[in-house]
Amino acid sequence: MTDSTIPASPTTTPSATAATASSAGLGNIAGNFNTFLTLLTTQLQHQDPLSPLDTNQFTQQLVQFASVEQQINMNTSLSTLISLQQTQQATAALNFLGATVVVGGNTAQLANGQATWNYSVTSPATATINVSNSSGQQVFSTTQAVQPGTQTFVWNGRNSVGNVMPAGQYTVSISATGANGQAVPVTTQVQGVVSGVNVSANPITLTIDGQSYPLTQITQVLSTGSTSSNPVSQAASAGQNFLNGLTNALTGSH
Repeated sequence: MTDSTIPASPTTTPSATAATASSAGLGNIAGNFNTFLTLLTTQLQHQDPLSPLDTNQFTQQLVQFASVEQQINMNTSLSTLISLQQTQQATAALNFLGATVVVGGNTAQLANGQATWNYSVTSPATATINVSNSSGQQVFSTTQAVQPGTQTFVWNGRNSVGNVMPAGQYTVSISATGANGQAVPVTTQVQGVVSGVNVSANPITLTIDGQSYPLTQITQVLSTGSTSSNPVSQAASAGQNFLNGLTNALTGSH
């Protein structure tokens, strides 16, 4: 049974804090601006006709007040856009529930007598593959010749002497050596079904085979979940909507 429980979002978010600060800032600016106008009016009424006040200074102060107020308004708009983006990303992430994905990592679940890893090399090499249990104890080791590109290693769940290992999480460690004896870079990936989404994390994380992975770490979607036909498109759309809103805010268009 998969765990699709979604942790509740924090009661106070960064965007909410920013919005509160912006509102307080606007209140202070408004109060100071009214006080400034009162002082300015009083000074103008009681100025010495033979030595009038310098209006340039008052004009500069008015411009400064207007600039600060405009900046606070822009910060408020950006906070709203960030909050909107976070909501859209969370909605898009929920569509990954039940999807089979490939993600960068080296820990896979041994279930039904099988655990699968993908790994890539950049040139022909001999790969040494070691599998360890959750305690870090090595239980299996093998070598195989590999060609450039993505390889798939399927472990049958038996240790080096043929004994069946218990189901659970196992970690693979792969090193590769080229014909010249030089080490060849290796990247490992695992695939599994998304069973949970943590929308309160930053960035949002997905639970795959009991491990948490950032949403940005997904490299491939092999099959989609029941809630969406294309979770990647949903995530891309959320990002595009944010960029569009940001552009509109900065250009002043609606």
